[in-house]
Amino acid sequence: MAAADANQVPAGGALAVDREGFAEAVTKRIAEHPLITVIREEMTALPPEEWDNVVVSTGPLTAPDLAESIRAATGADSLSFFDAIAPIVHRDTINMDIAWHQSRYDKVGPGGTGKDYINCPMTREQYDAFVAALIAGEKTEFKQWEHVPYFDGCLPIEIMAERGPETLRHGPMKPMGLTNAHNPAVKAYAVVQLRQDNALGTLFNMVGFQTKLKYGAQTEIFRMIPGLENAEFARLGGLHRNTYINSPVLLDASLMLKSRKGLRFAGQITGCEGYVESASIGLLAGRFAAADRLGEALSAPPATTAFGALLGHITGGHLATDEEPGKRSFQPMNINFGLFPEPEPGSVATMSEGKRLRGKEKTIAKRKAIAARALAHCRDWLAEGRSAA
Repeated sequence: MAAADANQVPAGGALAVDREGFAEAVTKRIAEHPLITVIREEMTALPPEEWDNVVVSTGPLTAPDLAESIRAATGADSLSFFDAIAPIVHRDTINMDIAWHQSRYDKVGPGGTGKDYINCPMTREQYDAFVAALIAGEKTEFKQWEHVPYFDGCLPIEIMAERGPETLRHGPMKPMGLTNAHNPAVKAYAVVQLRQDNALGTLFNMVGFQTKLKYGAQTEIFRMIPGLENAEFARLGGLHRNTYINSPVLLDASLMLKSRKGLRFAGQITGCEGYVESASIGLLAGRFAAADRLGEALSAPPATTAFGALLGHITGGHLATDEEPGKRSFQPMNINFGLFPEPEPGSVATMSEGKRLRGKEKTIAKRKAIAARALAHCRDWLAEGRSAA
């Protein structure tokens, strides 16, 4: 988080980072740590059995040889899904006579000003033509992988368009909370948002526009967006295959492989999404491994904390589906309020200034109660760990 704070870029209510600066800062902290020795060489297989305390934190693009070794050790195929990257546009090619700066609902957020996004408005006619072009556009096919499910948090823009003509304007192109600075009286039917992608502010990422459209189709279709008619792209969108293990079946509550004592998994390969989430699971795996080496017992973080909620998702997974009652529908997940247990009755504020809370205000009050409980329970858990040490 310190590395993220030092490399943040404006992003409204979100914490976004300059990727290169963030990666360099994290790498530097690891390399300079007095208790860490970094050895740079390829591991083509899991370590031998005599390595009795190991954390495997290979990423989602695990090399084939190592992936095959993991499959052999787990006795089950790794699950896969497509992950996607969105196009990046050169800031000076965006037509600011049409586009304008504003964060949704003018949110300031960490390091922001309330005007962190560039917004491109669409009329209904422009939107309908754009959706039709997305659906008709030439796409890259992944023949042997096409059966693999997409991660719902990263659906390609054209897949969303295929789900119905209104899907995009209720998703990444929703116009709510935005007012066209050039024509405040006219409400846009849909809005495309771009978020700053580097510290210099010269590159902007098309929010929610991950895609498997072929490059030629991308440039043609995305230039249909008002304000991007002359856009130059620093990077076009694309897809890659991500791999993760079936953690609820394979790992115990301490992230240890059930079939091999002392071998743990951490990071994205366990089924978590995001920098902070991956680091959090790595931290927990490290604490569990250290406790094992010291012969100490380390309790898992409470399910009411973000640590515990994410760990519970990974080691507990999803319930069986009606279509496949014997199987689980485990997919990667970012931390979110849906992973936390419901707050205790009476802990949520239901009234404000004598009025009963409803809708969004009620949701905010509930989330505040969950967050306050999480912080308190996390402090207690950390104190227990220090006492045991």
